[in-house]
Amino acid sequence: MKKWFLILMILLISSGAFGQQVVINGAGATFPYPLYSRWFYEFEKETGIKINYQSVGSGAGIQQAKAGTVDFGASDAPLPGKEQEESKLVMIPTVAGSIAIVYNLPNVEKGLKLTRELIADIYLGKVKRWDDPKIKAFNKDINLPNIPIVVARRSDGSGTTAIFTNFLSAVSPEWKEKVGAGTSVNWPVGIGGKGNEGVAGIVKNTIGAIGYVEFAYAVQNNLNYAQIKNKYGTFVYPSIETVKYAASFFKLPEDFAVYIVDAPGKNSYPIAGYTFLLLKREYQDLEKAKAIIKFITWAYEKGDKYAEELLYVPLPDNVKKLALKKLELITYKGKKVVDLLK
Repeated sequence: MKKWFLILMILLISSGAFGQQVVINGAGATFPYPLYSRWFYEFEKETGIKINYQSVGSGAGIQQAKAGTVDFGASDAPLPGKEQEESKLVMIPTVAGSIAIVYNLPNVEKGLKLTRELIADIYLGKVKRWDDPKIKAFNKDINLPNIPIVVARRSDGSGTTAIFTNFLSAVSPEWKEKVGAGTSVNWPVGIGGKGNEGVAGIVKNTIGAIGYVEFAYAVQNNLNYAQIKNKYGTFVYPSIETVKYAASFFKLPEDFAVYIVDAPGKNSYPIAGYTFLLLKREYQDLEKAKAIIKFITWAYEKGDKYAEELLYVPLPDNVKKLALKKLELITYKGKKVVDLLK
């Protein structure tokens, strides 16, 4: 009797009678990780589909997506349309977010003001101490300490770095000429940290440190962050509202490859960007392809409340519509996966 029971169980399992959980594997950007981890948890709870995600940085996410070693990559550094086509990838935006300039100064909790040019000069190594006259000129009500500035930056390939260095290149001709923009650059100065977590850790544990991290990391780590003087001349904090305002000045191109940096407008926060998923154009596993499309649809329909809770900026409806249209490029054995979902 036991023998026949075991045989029956084997047949049932092999025939899929009990069903099998779909598991998706992704890797990439640390910028959206606080949100993605929440999204993936809520999505699995609702659908039973599990999404594993390695927060390894945009550079690694792009590499793994191109190599096909993950089901999707994630990056804050947008791939130009030609690169998307050559790599046989489809790039879909998920949310926008801001990069906060965080600092650790004794007796200076809030109110520090920095100009765009000052940030560039600090990262060029030209402004080296916190009581430099250039910083004091905009912070007359703050008792700035006579201590060195400890610059923290990323050590890994990073979409956060791509956004930040595109901002620096936009506001500083010297930075653009000497360093440039990208997921990895030859930093003139600084201590490297891996991931947004690493930079946040350096700033939190180092008196006199300054760094750049996605806004959610600043809040979660109780880090102080500066007001930045924007192109209009207003000192602005990062927030959902100031990023939305900045994004309104940028028309998303067809390939979605754009940075939200140095925007015009009185209330624009100047260091922001979209973050993206990198999907395969052709999937070999239909269930995984269906699950990924289901997730993106779920995120657009139900994910905004979680995004705002974690200080990310949901996409406008017109952008979501364009992105959902792009999902038609994803195929399985030459057939559109969106059609196979119907």
